[in-house]
Amino acid sequence: MPFSLILVTGATGYIASLLIPQLLEKGYRVRAMARAPERLKMRTWYSQVEMIRADVMEPETLAAAMQGVHAAYYLIHNMAAGHGYTTIELEGAQNFSSAAEQAGIEHIIYLGGLADPEQHIAPHMRSRIETGVTLRKGSVPVTEFRAGVIAGSGSISFEMIRFMTELFPIIPGPIWLKNKSQPIAVQNVIDYLLAALTNPNGRGGVFEIGMQQVFVYTDLMKMYANARGLKRSLFLLPYVPVWFMAFGISLMTPVPYPIAYALVGGLSSDSLILHDTAQKTFPEVKLMDYESAIAEAMKRLHPLRIERVWNEDQDAALKHEGFFIQYRKDKKAGDLTHKKFSFGEEWSDGQTVYFAPFGFRGFVYAFLRGYWW
Repeated sequence: MPFSLILVTGATGYIASLLIPQLLEKGYRVRAMARAPERLKMRTWYSQVEMIRADVMEPETLAAAMQGVHAAYYLIHNMAAGHGYTTIELEGAQNFSSAAEQAGIEHIIYLGGLADPEQHIAPHMRSRIETGVTLRKGSVPVTEFRAGVIAGSGSISFEMIRFMTELFPIIPGPIWLKNKSQPIAVQNVIDYLLAALTNPNGRGGVFEIGMQQVFVYTDLMKMYANARGLKRSLFLLPYVPVWFMAFGISLMTPVPYPIAYALVGGLSSDSLILHDTAQKTFPEVKLMDYESAIAEAMKRLHPLRIERVWNEDQDAALKHEGFFIQYRKDKKAGDLTHKKFSFGEEWSDGQTVYFAPFGFRGFVYAFLRGYWW
């Protein structure tokens, strides 16, 4: 199967950015599909893939994207659209399924969310599950993986944990943080997605993936704090409005308000593996534990190891992969310098400043230096 053409949708997203280079390493030809492919031009693999502009909400653009494709990864969500995104997600999945059938694609691989569909769950989680159902209504076999918290540098859920735990000595939150979760290391997510291409036993199945250990969400924050040498406690309230939590998260972390709103709602239920078939079907995937996943994320806390997601044609200020980043297009990049403080680390090449805060004082420094905004 190496040298087959693989379509990766949602190419500007987090999972796609990690999956694409590993597909290339294995010898696959990759077509990367995005609504704004120009956003990818700074990725190291950009010149090695075929880029195509297409949108599942514009069905007429999909035929060209799917021409000659053997298998397709469906890595699209529409949480950033805000109100009404669930309807958009189902319509997009229907359009994609129909186009894949017409194009003769042999296999769709979809990454969804981990929740019990028989229980009362947040709209975000319900939409993830119903997206998989919609994809499976077509004739093309669909392999669906359902994941909860993805532990890895750049993951939305992990960055929420990282920034909140770094910032607050006493972390406020809703009582929902006592709900249970089985997270998964991001590399293991990629391992499953890759294995689905070559392991015929998983074709057409739905697999719940995650670590064997069961945690509550507060455990994940405390374990991150321990790995960083931070002393942290939690203050849980019986009720906090979702909009209020989402607003705070959007201010203090890299997660935009619409996505934070959807994800916070997802904390209202457990995210557990109910059918343990993934490891039996894909024994080639060796699961990491949460401590190892945190350690791997910490190894990426360096400017040369993060994804460059900002547009170099304009000034930028962003929070990304544990950093406050400021980029100035009119300045010239030189050698990378490094300063280490008790409250964080700072790198600069004259054009881009990267500051990784350590604890509350690091956030104060970022605010005073103007890095926050």
